Amino acid sequence: MARSDFKSPRLYIDAPLAANTSVPLDRDRSNYLGNVLRLAAGNTVLVFNGRDGEWQGVIEGTKRPSALRLVARTRDQTPAADLHYVFAPLKHARLDYMVQKAVEMGASRLVPVLTRYTQVNRVNIERMRANVIEAAEQCGILSIAEVAEPLALERFLTSRDGKRLLIFCDEEADVANPVEALRSAPGGNGIDVLIGPEGGFAPDEREQLLRQSHVRRLSLGPRILRADTAAVAALAAVQSALGDWNQS
Repeated sequence: MARSDFKSPRLYIDAPLAANTSVPLDRDRSNYLGNVLRLAAGNTVLVFNGRDGEWQGVIEGTKRPSALRLVARTRDQTPAADLHYVFAPLKHARLDYMVQKAVEMGASRLVPVLTRYTQVNRVNIERMRANVIEAAEQCGILSIAEVAEPLALERFLTSRDGKRLLIFCDEEADVANPVEALRSAPGGNGIDVLIGPEGGFAPDEREQLLRQSHVRRLSLGPRILRADTAAVAALAAVQSALGDWNQS
């Protein structure tokens, strides 16, 4: 498998990508290449759209970058992991961080859910999508994670595919090695990782979660973690036990 090129600038463009074609640049991307990165005609960047792999593009334009001429595919498109990150929304900067880290850890779908103790009821979906793209650009990721509209936790649980494994982190769970606890869990039909609000789950929410057909209640150790920290810890445990960290 071709390795990522971390030296070249990398740009997401929502347009079909194919050899020997020219992709026009909008004002924002033109400004980013020309004024932020100080690149001009003849310089090369990497381009991806989440569907057609990664391509090397040569900047075209006279006074400013106006288009990218695609030269060759540098990496083929790979399927995204069937790993959904489900979470109670946080405020602004901490939500930005959590979204970026979830994408870096391999989440292919982000689902905000509103719980009894959720402190934030409004979610800026476009800001979340911008953070998804930024994380993918910076980390060599080929796929763009889907961002779902917020919904109530109860609605999420009643509408989700019951064949998927649901992993929810609970500070009231018995302390145990989370990786060992996950090794026996079936992950072949997709995985939903749920992180609740900083106030935890209400008793009736916990009961409803435990009634799910394929569920693992997970402890993340003897310390109480902030929700954004718990996101990284939980996804790392899942990737170690059931995901692509465990592949040779």
